[in-house]
Amino acid sequence: MKVTLHIHCPDRPGIIRAVTQFFHLRGGNILYLDQHVDQEAGVFFMRLECDFAQNDPGLSMLKESIAIELAEQYHMEWDLYQEGLRPRMAIFVSKYNHCLYDLLSRFRSGELEVDIPFIISNHEDLRHIADQFDIPYHCIPVNKVNKHEAETRQLELLQSHKVDFVVLARYMQIVSPLLIGAYPNRIINIHHSFLPAFAGAKPYHAAFERGVKIIGATSHYVTEDLDAGPIIEQDVTTVSHVHTVRDFVSKGRDLEKIVLATAVKLHIAHKTMVYNNKTVIFY
Repeated sequence: MKVTLHIHCPDRPGIIRAVTQFFHLRGGNILYLDQHVDQEAGVFFMRLECDFAQNDPGLSMLKESIAIELAEQYHMEWDLYQEGLRPRMAIFVSKYNHCLYDLLSRFRSGELEVDIPFIISNHEDLRHIADQFDIPYHCIPVNKVNKHEAETRQLELLQSHKVDFVVLARYMQIVSPLLIGAYPNRIINIHHSFLPAFAGAKPYHAAFERGVKIIGATSHYVTEDLDAGPIIEQDVTTVSHVHTVRDFVSKGRDLEKIVLATAVKLHIAHKTMVYNNKTVIFY
């Protein structure tokens, strides 16, 4: 059995020694360890990978021991993940297809080690893509009148298929507290990085008119504060007066695909930790 441990707690001497000794005494072989201390907040973060090839204590027993022997003494917030279990990822889309195609292509090639039980959309436009990849597609229209009913149906699908996390691959609807509460720090969104300066339906046109010199994309976990959740990944590229609006849009969509895929891979590999609306990313 191979496990990944996440820890954050008040910083104090001896934490690394206590944790590594804990795994050593149980016959574990530590394959990776990285840590970070937020000096201003006085908070210690750690990500550790450990293999129990010779002496498997069992996941439930290991969790119980961590809670008693480490968490109580050091006031830890922690999570333990068993490696090798493929998480189940649902994808939400609307009409833009670039991020959906990219994720599904990476999935088919084996780059994303997940299972995708279904795709949800508020439009029928992208059903043919789901059919190409042989993935069930559920069209659930959303409007002001039926929004609660639609999200209740979405949540029922997520729970009945035991979905672990959700990716909004350009899903052009505001996600309500109903879904956010059910999947805290497990809904990943992507958008251009012009916000809040160039909001609205045509941000690239507005940015073009303003003569910006860089464009970018941001992927983050979804919170109730619109587009203000903990950032997982960002990237930018330069533009100039020689580029057209079409160039802006094309470059922006390329960035969105890459940034979203990177954020998803970081999440799958348990390399993200959320604290106070920020992330600590262990590359």
